[in-house]
Amino acid sequence: MNYCADIHISSDGKFVYASNRGHNSIAVFKVIPESGILKTEGQQSTHGEWPRNFALSPDEKYLLAANQNSGSITSFRRDQQTGLLEYIDQIEAPDPVCIVF
Repeated sequence: MNYCADIHISSDGKFVYASNRGHNSIAVFKVIPESGILKTEGQQSTHGEWPRNFALSPDEKYLLAANQNSGSITSFRRDQQTGLLEYIDQIEAPDPVCIVF
């Protein structure tokens, strides 16, 4: 089964990100300005299990995801033009559930 956990909108309002538990991914959507409709841009594996919470860094160049069931925090580089995410690395963390900058 898949469950949504967290949703964030980039500060420029152009992209929406949503974590998907079960599928273990972050979905990336582009906001169509004229209508506000979301267009799917892609999905990025979180490289861990049960992504509970995630956060954009203050400069929004990075996204960090807390993978609760695999005990890891995964970091991604965020392309500010396309909104897409590129896996960078991960660290071990016991039962991470929240990312706060």
